Amino acid sequence: MTIIRVALEQRSYDIVIEEGALDRAGDHLVRHARNGRLVVVTDSNVAAAQLPRLEASLRAADVAIEAIILPPGEQTKSWRPLECLLDALLALEIERGDHIVALGGGVIGDLVGFAASILKRGCHFIQLPTTLLAQVDSSVGGKTAINTGAGKNLVGSFHQPSLVLIDPSTLDSLPPREVRAGYAEVVKYGLIDDAAFFGWCEREGHRLLAGESEAREYAIARSVAAKAAIVADDERETTGRRALLNLGHTFGHALEADTGFSDRLLHGEGVAAGMALAFRYSARLGLCPADDAARVTAHVKAVGLPHDLASARVEADGAGLVAHMLHDKKMAGGTLPFLLARGIGKTFLSKDVALADVAAFLDEDRAKAVPA
Repeated sequence: MTIIRVALEQRSYDIVIEEGALDRAGDHLVRHARNGRLVVVTDSNVAAAQLPRLEASLRAADVAIEAIILPPGEQTKSWRPLECLLDALLALEIERGDHIVALGGGVIGDLVGFAASILKRGCHFIQLPTTLLAQVDSSVGGKTAINTGAGKNLVGSFHQPSLVLIDPSTLDSLPPREVRAGYAEVVKYGLIDDAAFFGWCEREGHRLLAGESEAREYAIARSVAAKAAIVADDERETTGRRALLNLGHTFGHALEADTGFSDRLLHGEGVAAGMALAFRYSARLGLCPADDAARVTAHVKAVGLPHDLASARVEADGAGLVAHMLHDKKMAGGTLPFLLARGIGKTFLSKDVALADVAAFLDEDRAKAVPA
């Protein structure tokens, strides 16, 4: 078992990483079960694969469970499902002292966290992430949100969980595509400020993707520790350090918007392509060695993730993608900050990027792409 502390004074909490933790979840959650009951929110796919394990563990700890099962997919992270979830929680007479358990990937974690933040002006919640992307990124740090017609994650709040319980064995039930999408967020931590970890990804990432327990536990723990340190230093993205976690996301969210926030392009796939684009754009500006940008693109491509507009199946031109970026929640004073790089492990926030130049780069990058 690995325990990593997110140090946020009175909002501090533990991230517990343990193979088979879901089968022992009752031991971890019983102290959070006010009046011996927990409400678990999940989706139908995760319910079939993982909910019986959680139910058995809670029963063994004499904890009653109420389950709310939602449809799977990114569309669930929107207004109408949020309303339905809030109504269901109110019908179960959730009180402010209760804990709501989010069992699932990033969609469920974000939706449940946001619901908990606004229900009765704030309830507690616990993250039990079941995808690699959620385990290494979205379950940690307290960012919760839903998507709107204008863009991704534009309505949300900062609301920290009381506990994050990570069981790497839940990844065994995931399709390989989902694991690859989550792996993009693992690579991100190496590219931000840990070149040695990116080197590990180049050498050992295939072991994680193949499901080797030692490799995936190592990658999850190293990723979570990196994020916990950044969150503790900049919880609400006020100093700029937490913004580094958005590497690849400005490009990636635009790609997702162009594909309708659908299964055509998973979030992690958009981030993978976005990181490769960010490094190639940095090289175009003369900020980053071309060899480093080539390494990033080569690794993303080697593990089967999208690395450019064509492989992301994006049809919009540069101007169309920049139009999506104008809805980015990081816009301030008409300027959109961009995460750029001076090299692998040397990411920085730039506030003087011209969006017209970004559009020109995207069109150039598509024209240069060599058909697979």
